[in-house]
Amino acid sequence: MRPGAERMGRVRGVRGRLRAGWVASCLLFSHRALAGPPFTTDDPEPVEYRHWELYLASEAFGTGGVGSDGTLPHVEVNYGAVPDLQLHALIPLAWARAEGTPFQYGPGDVELGAKFRFVHEDGWVPQIGTFPLLELPTGSAARGLGAGHVEVLVPLWLQKSFGPWTTYGGGGYWIGNPGPGGSWYVGWQAQYQFGGWLAVGAEVYHGMAGQDGAPTDTRFNLGLVADLSELQHLLFSAGHAFTGPSAQAYLAYQLTFGPRE
Repeated sequence: MRPGAERMGRVRGVRGRLRAGWVASCLLFSHRALAGPPFTTDDPEPVEYRHWELYLASEAFGTGGVGSDGTLPHVEVNYGAVPDLQLHALIPLAWARAEGTPFQYGPGDVELGAKFRFVHEDGWVPQIGTFPLLELPTGSAARGLGAGHVEVLVPLWLQKSFGPWTTYGGGGYWIGNPGPGGSWYVGWQAQYQFGGWLAVGAEVYHGMAGQDGAPTDTRFNLGLVADLSELQHLLFSAGHAFTGPSAQAYLAYQLTFGPRE
């Protein structure tokens, strides 16, 4: 299968989370954002062995009357280091603005991870894998550009395909949020492949409150991946919380390449 072009589930990684005090408490769940770009929910399928995925992307989160933040841009790199194992890094330039405060811009939190698939799809058996992530507090929490502490995600992801349909999802536990406990995340996505060059999908995801007092948050996204060639791809998604005036959007240019068969 050609890298990055068969379906949306082939685009990887996790969006940088820029949570910090005065912004995060208002934007609720927005920075607990996982991703199988352009979606928030991830899948268990790693980048193919010795192949690369490079993203130049931007995303934005906003809550009416409260503030907004995001990345502009962030660079994401995924590499198939060995069969069934992908290495991941995301380096963002972050921005943030709460109502009544100055616009802030600078380095955000760096993200590192490794995706490992331990069950392959076979008949009715789905793919199963995990994608542990480490969030490093390289962004300024005082300026709203970073979380201000280390966080770790431990997830489990499943995926199944039926002809042009693919569906995947699962959940995980965030360790390291403020307070003595972490918080849970669950999400599920479904997508349809049109004519070998366009995939369209939708997802629903939910962040469960941890012991830091943050509220729960349920959202949906609609998105697409357009394969301009085997090398170049455009990705876009946009969505909204089911309750409250909170919205998000994502846009990326992706390159996929590696040794030919």
